[in-house]
Amino acid sequence: MKITRITVYQLVLPLSEPYYLSGGRLKFEKLDSSFVRIDTDEGISGWGEGCPWGHTYLPAHGPGIRAGIETLSPALIGLDPRSLDHVNRVMDVQLPGHPYVKSPVDMACWDILGKATGLPLWQLLGGAEAAPVLVNSSISTGSPEDMLALIARAAQKGYTVHSAKVGGTDTGLDIDRIEAISESLPKGHKVTFDVNRAWQPGVAVEVLNSVKARDWVEQPCETLDQCAHVASRVSNPILLDECMHDFGDHLEAWRRGACEGVKVKPNRVGGLTRARQIRDFGVSVGWQMHIEDLGGSALADTAAIHLAASTPDANRLASWLCHYHLDVDPVPGQGARNDAGVSVPPSLPGLGVIPEDGALGDPVAVYGG
Repeated sequence: MKITRITVYQLVLPLSEPYYLSGGRLKFEKLDSSFVRIDTDEGISGWGEGCPWGHTYLPAHGPGIRAGIETLSPALIGLDPRSLDHVNRVMDVQLPGHPYVKSPVDMACWDILGKATGLPLWQLLGGAEAAPVLVNSSISTGSPEDMLALIARAAQKGYTVHSAKVGGTDTGLDIDRIEAISESLPKGHKVTFDVNRAWQPGVAVEVLNSVKARDWVEQPCETLDQCAHVASRVSNPILLDECMHDFGDHLEAWRRGACEGVKVKPNRVGGLTRARQIRDFGVSVGWQMHIEDLGGSALADTAAIHLAASTPDANRLASWLCHYHLDVDPVPGQGARNDAGVSVPPSLPGLGVIPEDGALGDPVAVYGG
C-alpha cells in the first residue's frame, strides 16, 4: 500500500462563546483547523485534523500546519502509511521539530491502518473494549459564586469531573476560589484547578499552602523548572500540561519528581504515535493522565478518546471535548460524543469519523496524483 495523494482543507471553527485562559490574559473566539485526507493506491483513505488552540497558547498556529505539510508531502508520497514509525521518522528528517504539523498526518495514517485491518483505533492502541471515558466540564475564571454556578449547571448536564480555571494577580481571590469550590463540590465530584501557567513560583507556593483543598493543580507556572520547584513545596498533586512538548520533557519531569500526572495531547506532541509512547511511559511510572487534544472538531476529539479508552482505568483521568464549545460541526453525529459527562469511542474500523461532503469547502492544497 502506498500514499498517492494528500489533500488539505482549512476550516474556521467559531467558539460558541469567548474562552479565557491563564487568569483571563488569553482570550479565544475562533480556531483555525486543518483537515488532512490521505489516499492510497488500494482505495483506502484516512482522515486527520490538526487544530492549535489559537496562536497565543503554544508555539503553533494553523497556517504553520498547512505550510509544514507542503514541505513534507514530497517525502510522504509513495510511503506505506501503515508503517507508522517509519512515516514519523521520515517526517522528522524532512522537518525537524514542529510536532503539531505532523499530528494530522500521523492521525490519518492510523485511520488507514485501522481500516486496512478492520479494527478500531482503541483496539490498535492496546484496549480490550470501547471503554467509556469521563469528560470534564470547563469552568471559566470568575468570582467564586460565578464558578460554583457554572459547576452546578455542568452537574445538571451529567458532568462529575470539572476543570476550574484559576490564576491571576489577586492571590486572595484565588484562595477564595479554590476553597469555595472544594468545599461546595457535589458529592462524588472531582475538580482540577487549572492555572494555565499564570502563577509565579512564589505565588503558587503561597496559594497552595494557604488552602485546605488537596485537589489536582494543573500547570501552576510557565516552565518545567518552576513547576518542579513548586511540586517539592506543596501537598497538592501536580498535573503538567503546557510545558510538556516531547518525550524528553516527560522523562525529565519523572526524573525530577515534578508531577503526579500529565495531560497527553496528540497535536502538541506530534500525533497518536508519539502520544501512545508517552501514555505507555506514564503507565509504567504510575502517572495518571488526562488524554485529550488541543482543539478541533469531533474528528480530533475522537482520536484522543480512542487513546484514552485504551488506557488502563487506574491511569486514566477525565478528557475534554473541544467540539462541545464550537458553533459548527463538520462531522455531525459522528465519533466520540458527550453523553451526560461520558464519551465512548466508536467501534468502526479506524478512526470512525469522516467529514460530510462539502462541510470543509474546497481543498486549499492537493499533493500527488
